[in-house]
Amino acid sequence: MTRKDFLQLLVALSAMGTLSSFKKITDELPVQGSTMPVLFTSHGNPMDIVRSTDERPLWRALNELGSTLKSQYEIKAVLVVSAHWCTQGTFVNISPEQKQVYDYYGFPDEYYKVQYHAHGSPEIAHEVKHIIPAITETTDWGLDHGAWPMLMHLFPKADVPVFQLSLDYYADPHYHYELGKQLRSLRDRGVLIIGSGALVHNLRLAMRRMMSGDNTLYGWEPEYDAWIKKQIEERNIDNIINYETSHPLGKLAAPTPDHFVPVLYSLGLMDRGEDLNFFYDHNAELPAFSERSFLIGKV
Repeated sequence: MTRKDFLQLLVALSAMGTLSSFKKITDELPVQGSTMPVLFTSHGNPMDIVRSTDERPLWRALNELGSTLKSQYEIKAVLVVSAHWCTQGTFVNISPEQKQVYDYYGFPDEYYKVQYHAHGSPEIAHEVKHIIPAITETTDWGLDHGAWPMLMHLFPKADVPVFQLSLDYYADPHYHYELGKQLRSLRDRGVLIIGSGALVHNLRLAMRRMMSGDNTLYGWEPEYDAWIKKQIEERNIDNIINYETSHPLGKLAAPTPDHFVPVLYSLGLMDRGEDLNFFYDHNAELPAFSERSFLIGKV
């Protein structure tokens, strides 16, 4: 059906007093022609926030990826599942404007002057609630440092609407994976979904070394990183969901769920046989940390 035919039909329906049929018609309209990719990405660490795209390889990789995505897809909105919005229950932010959340403490003033002004997407956020009624809508959050530091390099003009989905901190890993699967239809409607976290994130061990000025790795990080990469490549979803017990280093690599479980949303959104590529797999600059990031889909 062409746009002209559709408009003529709409006028005819209005004249006949049968606009109640309109929803049925729109439900049958084709969705966007291209399935949107999915990302899982590191958001760096707060110390990186004031570093430029040229200074930071991760930022540069995100910047290049963002340009490619915008050239190939019509991105209607971005949904970020961030490690830094942890709640009891699952919430979706429906704000039309997104406040910037500086959820880190004790940094120099310049770290609180970096700005990223992004619009929200209430319509699509409402759709998330429609798909999964158990999710609660809220305006109490915005974009935290699991979202905006990464987005300011992925889409530096802040010209793509963006909103966040919270992490139920108390839910088991299966819950997060299944929730990702339920959001699959958004990919066909121009929504870029991003899981933002870290496959290795042990803040206590990282700080133990960094506080003494030592940024060298402990030595176990590459072993776990190589293992988790293989599990992702081979789609060993059960091993990834059961990350705490499927590898001896699992609990050491991710002693808390917040930074690891965003990857389960990204993997839950993946179709069988779909392309998966690591767009950033450099060694981390910090101990007990990983910046491995990947894209699902075509670019």
